[in-house]
Amino acid sequence: MKLFLKGDRCYTDKCAVERRPYPAGQHGQARPKFSDFALQLREKQKVKRLYGVQEDQFRRYFREAEKSKGNTGASLLLKMEQRLDNTVYLLGLAASRNEARHLVKHSHFMVNGKKVNMPSFEIKKGDVIEVREKSRQMTKILGAIESIKRREIPKWLDASHADFKGTVKDNPTREDITFPIEEHMVVEYYSR
Repeated sequence: MKLFLKGDRCYTDKCAVERRPYPAGQHGQARPKFSDFALQLREKQKVKRLYGVQEDQFRRYFREAEKSKGNTGASLLLKMEQRLDNTVYLLGLAASRNEARHLVKHSHFMVNGKKVNMPSFEIKKGDVIEVREKSRQMTKILGAIESIKRREIPKWLDASHADFKGTVKDNPTREDITFPIEEHMVVEYYSR
């Protein structure tokens, strides 16, 4: 499945998934049957890779989602969606989530006027995310703003690319996450 991990390349003909939509190797084109466990594991790995978190951190997010009220799977996805690196990517200030994580770690962004260098920083309703003054002429950020035309900004965010800033209008909901994720399989994986 195409996870759009490579930024602009995923929208061109050079995308690896478009060129060869099966695994590499001699037996790559064979269609194996997966067990329930394998399907649950693959779904968990897909979510982890999509948001770019390690296993320990992902398990910690799952425990927090389990303790919260409501649907555990939806809570997990909303916690992942509210990470600063993901929000920077969704605002169009970085070409990919991996690039957004890198830019956040190097302190190129401010949240509510304060410099933040933690990609896992939790964004809340009303927060203002902006590019620091020194970083506004960076090629990566300018290129990302140019290429945002290919994808749309979620309705829970408001972006002003002329001012290099974005605002969190509301908390995200499960309906705002358009990527095909079956969160119930992740919950089943951890409930074994």
